Amino acid sequence: MIFGIDLTAILPFIAVGFAAQMVDGALGMAFGVINNTLLVALGVPPAAASASVHAVETFTTAASGASHIYHRNVDWRLFRRLVIPGMIGGALGAYVLSNVKAEDAKPFVMAYLAGIGLYLLYRAWRGRVEPRTPKIIEPLGLAGGFLDAAGGGGWGPVVTSNLLVQGASPRSTIGTVNTSEFFLTATVSATFIATMGWAAFTLHTLGILIGGLIAAPFGGLLAKRVPARTLMAMVGVLLTLTSAYTIYAALR
Repeated sequence: MIFGIDLTAILPFIAVGFAAQMVDGALGMAFGVINNTLLVALGVPPAAASASVHAVETFTTAASGASHIYHRNVDWRLFRRLVIPGMIGGALGAYVLSNVKAEDAKPFVMAYLAGIGLYLLYRAWRGRVEPRTPKIIEPLGLAGGFLDAAGGGGWGPVVTSNLLVQGASPRSTIGTVNTSEFFLTATVSATFIATMGWAAFTLHTLGILIGGLIAAPFGGLLAKRVPARTLMAMVGVLLTLTSAYTIYAALR
């Protein structure tokens, strides 16, 4: 017991936050999906799990972005073209979420992302990954920000995967999307905290925050060291599996 906190109660949530942030920092997606899934599996009510993840992401995306900046994984031109549309999309998504039920569209979005995941696996299996300059960026940032706020997650899966399909370098794509996500999360979380207060900051929130902050510095290093073909294959596997699980849960 330290500062009134039972360490045996908080350690599982630290492990969840650490594992989720390692994957998200290295592959540019899945912090929200992994944390929500594992927290619910540990017995946390779904609404509380979602609130905790959104509150924590403001801090973990800042730490992860700093790691990617340090390891020079950020394409600043791409960053500038993504961040403003992403923030606008996030604000619109938060507004829609408070007025319209957006969950109905989730299985269709996940089916699309599962298809993208399979395509990335095919490209990685086919051989050499040839980089190309992506052309569709601002609309992608707007859509990714909107889906992230309205659907409870999606910035990384939507933006990272589509930039990779367009031929962007896996390393700079992952680093740039992770870094720009901080501004999106801060925009959405500001509204979230204003309406809900600090009620989301509970014991499990503190645990995943600690775990996420411990793991954040390693994500940029992994994205820098892992070969582009391997990164693309890992993104494809993760995107396909998480999308398939989300579709299964929604249809069930």
